[in-house]
Amino acid sequence: MCVVRTNNTPLKILKTISNYITMADLTYTVIKNEDQYYEYCEILEELVFGDEVEEREDEIELLTLLIRTWDDEHRLAKEMDPVELIKSLKQDHELSQNDLAEIAGVGKSYISEILNYKKRMSKNVIRNLASHFKIQQSALNQEYRLEGEGQEEAEEKPQTSRIFNIETGNLVSYDEPYDERKKM
Repeated sequence: MCVVRTNNTPLKILKTISNYITMADLTYTVIKNEDQYYEYCEILEELVFGDEVEEREDEIELLTLLIRTWDDEHRLAKEMDPVELIKSLKQDHELSQNDLAEIAGVGKSYISEILNYKKRMSKNVIRNLASHFKIQQSALNQEYRLEGEGQEEAEEKPQTSRIFNIETGNLVSYDEPYDERKKM
């Protein structure tokens, strides 16, 4: 027996749902491959940005659940650089940098600095972009290297270990031939 709740009122169904619906009758199934994943993403995008959002709310929720499950299992979003993800969304939705700044709730210069790896995204920017594009905040809340970051270490002189001769206590030079080091 299956129990379905509508408006918190349980309705008892005498036969199981499987007697009425077969897998072939279902519009959506568990995502099994990338083609199906991208197909569902396109459908979801059409539904979310369409005119019948309220009437198709259950369908949107189901597709969102199926897509999130696939994302969690395959970690597609976690592999992508958050800035590259924003650039991709900007291009896919044919948005200008001004549009993106408005969606993020910041100025054009701040968005420019984010897109050019000069500043990190604030929590509000992440929240606003994720909400608008219907993606998980975690896809944007990942580490990425800012312009110039890490170059200081590369420019510094490489550190070397100092080696001392045990017998004499003198510093051993790498420029000296091996035989001469033995004599010290």
